[in-house]
Amino acid sequence: MSRLKFKYVRIQGKELAPNTLQGKGVFSMCWKLVQKKIMEQEDEDLYREIDGWFSEHLPWPPQCRRQEPVVCWFKTENSEEMMKMIRPALWLLERYGQPYYLIYTNTPGEIVYEDQYQVVTKAPAVLFIDELQEPWGPDDGEEQEKELQEEE
Repeated sequence: MSRLKFKYVRIQGKELAPNTLQGKGVFSMCWKLVQKKIMEQEDEDLYREIDGWFSEHLPWPPQCRRQEPVVCWFKTENSEEMMKMIRPALWLLERYGQPYYLIYTNTPGEIVYEDQYQVVTKAPAVLFIDELQEPWGPDDGEEQEKELQEEE
């Protein structure tokens, strides 16, 4: 199979952001560790350097500044330098036991901001979970249930 090509990548954790109901992004995850005084001072200093570099090189979208319900994605076509600079932050997340995911996509959602390095999309609408799907496999569940009842 040929190598898949994706336009966008997002680094997010398990904890949901209250304004988007999406996984918090890498910067929010690291700042939480700083604000809760979980990081050792040397690690906090490292993260502040990383964040400073991004503040200097990555535009801050107005939607993020206004704390609108949006989700940020790096563009993969020219994110090599960004990803190189974010790796130490990922190391910090691992060091402090914070799981994260790299999400790749070609369809991030409705784009409301774009610059050289990133796009910002509206947060997806809240999804409602459908009822459980009917079993589609062999119907041996009833037999197992009967056997369990007979054992009691």
